[in-house]
This record gives sequence, structure tokens and C-alpha cells, in this order.
Amino acid sequence: MPTNAATNAARLSVAPMMDWTDRHCRYLHRQLSAHALLYTEMVTSPALVRGRAIHLLDHDPAEHPVALQLGGSDPTELAQAARLGAAVGYDEINLNCGCPSDRVQSGTFGAVLMRNPATVAACVAEMRAAVDVPVTVKCRIGVDDQDPEEVLPEFLARIVAAGCERVTIHARKAWLKGLSPKENRDIPPLDYDLVQRMKGLFPNLHISINGGITSLEQAEALLASGLDGVMIGRAAYHQPTDILAQADRRVFGSGTDTSAEDVVAAMLPYIEAHLTAGGRLHQITRHMLGLFAGRPGARGWRRVLSEGATRDGAGPEVVDAALAHVTALAPDAKAV
Repeated sequence: MPTNAATNAARLSVAPMMDWTDRHCRYLHRQLSAHALLYTEMVTSPALVRGRAIHLLDHDPAEHPVALQLGGSDPTELAQAARLGAAVGYDEINLNCGCPSDRVQSGTFGAVLMRNPATVAACVAEMRAAVDVPVTVKCRIGVDDQDPEEVLPEFLARIVAAGCERVTIHARKAWLKGLSPKENRDIPPLDYDLVQRMKGLFPNLHISINGGITSLEQAEALLASGLDGVMIGRAAYHQPTDILAQADRRVFGSGTDTSAEDVVAAMLPYIEAHLTAGGRLHQITRHMLGLFAGRPGARGWRRVLSEGATRDGAGPEVVDAALAHVTALAPDAKAV
């Protein structure tokens, strides 16, 4: 099994999520955990190679270890996109074989690639030949009327033969017709047992599991069951402190716990720099709404940020005002 920074970090990762895991979100999550693997939103290879939208690769050095997720189905173009990603420092290049959206299907990539394991294998082989960093795959257990017990082992065997040493499996089917992308995240039943069986069939393949994981305790149990990694999506976004603040100690056995108050303090210089460069406050604070989820004052924190951060000229004072709703109800909490 491979060992490198990204693979070690993949013991716990935050899923790539469109419109959510942008560079500001990833910087925030890095303040909560020094070790978890972070992923970009999916970036399409045509956008990078044909559109030359290199700005989509922007990231802060503090985000490492961080992986670039690519969408595409042309091996040559994906190899070019992977090379661009590796050149700017990404620690891993990941191929999306799990997104079920209509836009992705129309581009013949995402979950529809579950029907074309030979194409995926060709993509993996070309990407691996193009870069020195790990090339990984994120997939579903199958799509539509496929039998996952049959198609998933074949799919994994193909990508392993092409040189893929790490895969993340979303333990649900994707229904390409009849369900929306949102419904595809909830309605198809989870099959963790199938993913466990894949680990038995492919003992040398690093397998992370994704789908329906809502707590750090659940992640720890899945790791204890023999899986190599756990990827968490929506829970890590909406309750980032619950998922990530204790992860370094509990999952990686290194580091100390972080508090939401500490994270707010760490974000203020980043916010100042972003505003100085011409950015707007809400571009960062929209990702911070869940920092105090479940805490007294969390509603006030969310309300002040939501209402204040979009106003012209909004600055760090909005964050301070929002934080006051939390500290006022928790007098022992560390003030910023």
C-alpha cells in the first residue's frame, strides 16, 4: 500500500463539494485540522486545458495536504490537466467517477463513467504517466440497474491494473435518471458491507468510504473495522468543529484539539488579506456559519454573519459582532 503525505492524510478527508469546498473553505478547515486531507471542488479538464482557466487551481500553501479533483473522460486531456495541477503543487490528483448531475453526464464524465471502466482505466494510466503525485479515483458502487456486486469488483480491478493505488467509494448507487443530485445523496440505500468486502478482495488497495457519515465517532468505528480511510462531506461542512476539531488527536494520534474561537482568531488575518486584495467578506464567512453548531449563541452567530457580511464595506467587525453572541452565552469561552 502506498505511503505519502496525501495517503496518510486520507485516513480522514473532507469530500469535494461543488460550490462549497473552495479555497476559502479549505483554509478554514485547515485551521481546524492540520492533518485531514482536503479536496477542491471538481474542476473539469476542458476548463483547464481548453479554457485555460488556471485560476481554478488557486490555493493557499497552508491548505496542504490538498488534492485536486478533476472531471473528464478524455485520457490525454486529463493527463494535461493533471500535469497543470501537479505543477502548482497539489498533493494528489483525483478523478471524479461519482457525480450524477445532468451537466456532468452531458460531458460524459462523473458517475456515468461507472459504465465505462475501460475508459476510466485509460484515464488513470495516462494521468499516472503524466505526474509524480498519486492519482486516485472517487466512485459510486454502481449506477442505475447495475448490480454492484458484479460491477464494482470489475471496476476496481481495472483501475488497480492501470496503477490506481487509492480509491474513495461513495457507498450508494447513483441513479442517472429520475433522481436529482441532491436526492442521489440521500435516497439510494447505503451499502457499507459491500465496501468492506471490496477491502477483502483488494487488500493492497487503499479504500476510503464515503456517504452518510455524520460524526467523528462513526468515522472512528469505520476505521476500526479495517477500512483505510473515511471521507466526510456535508457534516464536515455544516458542523466543521464537531468533525475536525478533535480529528488530529483522535484519528491521526498527533496534535491537540482546536476550538471554534481559536479558528475565528486564525481566520481574521486571512480575512483582512482577502479584503485588502479586493475580496468580499461573505466569500469567506459563508463557510464559517457552522463553526458553533449546537452551541449557545450559534443562531445569533449565523444571523449576524448572514445579514452583515454581504453589505458593502463589511469587514472583520461583523465577525466580532457575530462572535459576541457566542461569548456572551459562554463566559468561560476564549474571546477573540
